[in-house]
Amino acid sequence: MKNHIIKFTVVAFLIFLNACKTEKSNTKENVTSTEERLYLGQKPPSLIPAPFVPGIIATDEYLETEVLFSSDMKELSFTRSGGNYKEPKWILMEFKDKEWIPKPISPAEISKFKEQFSPSISEIKKLKLFKDIPIIGFTVSSSGTIYFYVLDFNDGSGYLSYSSFINGKYEAPIKMNESINSSGKYIAHPFVSPDESYILWDAESENENNPDIYISFRNKDGSWGEAINLGDKINTRAYEQRAKVTPDGKYLFFWRGDRKVKEDGSSYFIGSPYWVDAKIIETLRPQ
Repeated sequence: MKNHIIKFTVVAFLIFLNACKTEKSNTKENVTSTEERLYLGQKPPSLIPAPFVPGIIATDEYLETEVLFSSDMKELSFTRSGGNYKEPKWILMEFKDKEWIPKPISPAEISKFKEQFSPSISEIKKLKLFKDIPIIGFTVSSSGTIYFYVLDFNDGSGYLSYSSFINGKYEAPIKMNESINSSGKYIAHPFVSPDESYILWDAESENENNPDIYISFRNKDGSWGEAINLGDKINTRAYEQRAKVTPDGKYLFFWRGDRKVKEDGSSYFIGSPYWVDAKIIETLRPQ
């Protein structure tokens, strides 16, 4: 498996007990904005991406995954690894009494809670239609349409496909258009908007080793438009992956990181979650 496609393991929750104490001291004392409270007291970002909750969630010391919010915006999760952690730690927080606090869960409950943020592939693989397709990941629209990706980690080949949910059953999968599926190697991590008006994913351009985030907008006739690179405000010479818009539609979250090589030739990753105003999507929509 390519080492730049990060695998995140879910394990027990512990770390935020101390972090929350620091968060309280670093957050503005008089946060009156409901929106700011929903995002851990952070001032909302502009069209320029910023690390999410620097020093508390996005740190220099550890590797953090992208932040995932529950559909009601009352819980969030991410995984932290590296540094002093021999194993990745899955971190769960809940918005309770107008503040974010750690949500203690037993090891037996971790899988159940994880499903709320990232549904298991095994669930759709139970359907005969998808049983023999080597699906790596997927996203679902509000109408139930499944957008999934198939990927060969050995050579980076793969594609995005979708299956519409019509009259109570899923239709035969259809590969997305050539513009989308020729956007690069290692096409992965799709996110479709609830109304299916756009889809985000990441891929590596030819002769490049760092993935960028792309978007395609649905045309009036129902077809999908060309693949559009999100541009240099989002994509840099680092890795940008796993773009998702928050359930309230206000912010685009993604992961930004880089691969580092040690003196012995082994490598490791650094990286953290970033966020940006979701209005940046509209600046890319074709007129």
